[in-house]
Amino acid sequence: MITKILDRPLAVFDIESTGLNKKLDRIIDLGIVRIEPDGTRKEQTFRINPGCPIPPDSSAVHGIKDEDVADAPLFADVAPEIAAFLEGCDLAGFNLNRFDVPMLVEEFNRVGQPFSLEGRRILDVQRIYHAKEPRDLTAALQFYCGEMHLGAHGAIDDVKATVRVLEAQLEKYSDLPSDMDGLHEFCNPTDPTWVDQTGKLRWDQSEIVINFGQKQGVKVRELMLNDKGYLDWILKKDFPDDTKEIIRLCMMGKPPKPPTPAQK
Repeated sequence: MITKILDRPLAVFDIESTGLNKKLDRIIDLGIVRIEPDGTRKEQTFRINPGCPIPPDSSAVHGIKDEDVADAPLFADVAPEIAAFLEGCDLAGFNLNRFDVPMLVEEFNRVGQPFSLEGRRILDVQRIYHAKEPRDLTAALQFYCGEMHLGAHGAIDDVKATVRVLEAQLEKYSDLPSDMDGLHEFCNPTDPTWVDQTGKLRWDQSEIVINFGQKQGVKVRELMLNDKGYLDWILKKDFPDDTKEIIRLCMMGKPPKPPTPAQK
């Protein structure tokens, strides 16, 4: 059972949105199942008015149209309730590292209620699945549970399918870590030389260097002196928030301290 790995609540969630761009698109459906260490489960669905038209291509995926959210509250109206439901929870979902978590954080930031990930462990069921049996959620439910995913792309139905898959994965793979810390590390592998969470910046000795594109390998300190416009470009573009914050700190003369040999 999933409770064997829990030492605090786990919130499994899924988002349907107007599109895939976390800066421009908006949440329209948020489903959450909160699982307590004692096995108690509470589920909550939030239908949200995005304040903008839903593109037909997106409606074709999840079936939600403008008229379905016309009378729904704005995210700002339900943000306190969502935050309270997620209070004290680790997070889990299917492909949540790339989409659901950044989208949720961006929505909270947009309404002036930051949602902190600090101290929260994150389990990406897709990461486990792709490491073992690379396919999508519908195929995962069929493979692990022998069930058809009839409610695909409805947020709460996707959440329930994700919970079923996670439970089956924990039963099937005896070599998976048996605690939340271990599963968090399994789902979020990082290079110890990375400065930020996605590896856009890395440590080269005690220097922070760019780790992508045409400036790969160039020290941030050198760019501050010779090509500050490139750093300004990073701050204006759709880079992860923690990457931008590190760049800002460097430009303020307050760069992060390099890791000690023990940390590496």
